[in-house]
Amino acid sequence: MAVLLLGTLDTKGEEYALVRDLIIRAGQGVVLMDTGVMGAPALAADVPAEAVARAAGTGLDRLRSAGDRGAALAAMAAGATALAQDLHARGELSGVLALGGSGGSSIAAAVMRALPVGLPKLLVSTMVSGDVSAYVGETDVTLMYSVVDVAGVNSVSRRILTNAAAAISAMAASYAAGAEPSGEDKPLVAATMFGVTTPAVDAARARLESLGYEVLVFHATGSGGRAMEALAAGGHFAGVLDLTTTELADELVGGVLSAGPDRLTAAGRAGIPQVVSLGAVDMVNFGPMETVPERFRSRQLLVHNPTVTLMRTTPAENAEIGRAIGERLARASGPVTLFVPRGGVSAVDVEGGPFHDPAADAACFDAVLAAVAGSAVEVVQSDQDINNAQFAVAAADRLHRLIEKGA
Repeated sequence: MAVLLLGTLDTKGEEYALVRDLIIRAGQGVVLMDTGVMGAPALAADVPAEAVARAAGTGLDRLRSAGDRGAALAAMAAGATALAQDLHARGELSGVLALGGSGGSSIAAAVMRALPVGLPKLLVSTMVSGDVSAYVGETDVTLMYSVVDVAGVNSVSRRILTNAAAAISAMAASYAAGAEPSGEDKPLVAATMFGVTTPAVDAARARLESLGYEVLVFHATGSGGRAMEALAAGGHFAGVLDLTTTELADELVGGVLSAGPDRLTAAGRAGIPQVVSLGAVDMVNFGPMETVPERFRSRQLLVHNPTVTLMRTTPAENAEIGRAIGERLARASGPVTLFVPRGGVSAVDVEGGPFHDPAADAACFDAVLAAVAGSAVEVVQSDQDINNAQFAVAAADRLHRLIEKGA
């Protein structure tokens, strides 16, 4: 197994030579792949740029003569992705390291996002001190800010690149040592959680673990939902306990924690057993109070912490949210049970809580039930709130039965 060093060797030869030698010195193998397009490489590659372009169905000369930098970057990203996936499929990859500015980082990040969770991925970039969502996506890419431009080796960059080489070497060694299956793998179950549904998920997780499952909990903050959807689409889960569907409230109303329009669809398309509830659909999320859009300033707002402001959803919004959830569940190709907590959908939606609004909750409940009526979706209604331990354990037990029935 070897570490894949991925980069534009026409502009970053000196830097890649340094990290290559350091990784080899640390006892790891190296495969050097050139994704540069415009100039001659300053360092000989194991996988030259022409081979990368060819893997994308084009040629290096063609990319150069076209003079379209964006198209060239996209082609090299596609070719490098195909080659990296092939290395991984053959069991020859123990990690990936890339160094770059905006162009090189875009290529490297595309490759890393296409590789499986758990494989070490480290990107040293000038671009990762701001919004890094475009680079990380829903994967476990590790980011290191380069501080100075990746343009030659100096006293600052040498220290940073040395750290990066040490980090990927250690991660790769650990990955290679544990690459063989242990034989102790448990069936994986996904669960979704928010701060205001934590008691429910904790109780359900404990129950599922006692039944022999490994439970992966995803924080329903947009990126968490997208990560869960991606893993579900990849067939990683025996079942999904989607108690916290709050990201759809942000998607439909305009909050900052949307997981996108495809939330609550992957497990259904894959036929994975699901138990779904309505956790935290009573709220839409914004940043600090001063960031709440002007059109929402007169609404019922709750400062959750200095960086998060919650807005109570209205009956009309809850009806839309409920309808969207129900329609997604009704289209699922696998078994689905909907758990409806009539006592409240979050810790702040119970009687006496700041978001307690029976009319808004009822609008959601009525809409979701109408949307699944006549479908194969099983419905379990309870007078308890979502964080009641009995409600949570019942949901976990129902998922277990769905999984066993499918098996």
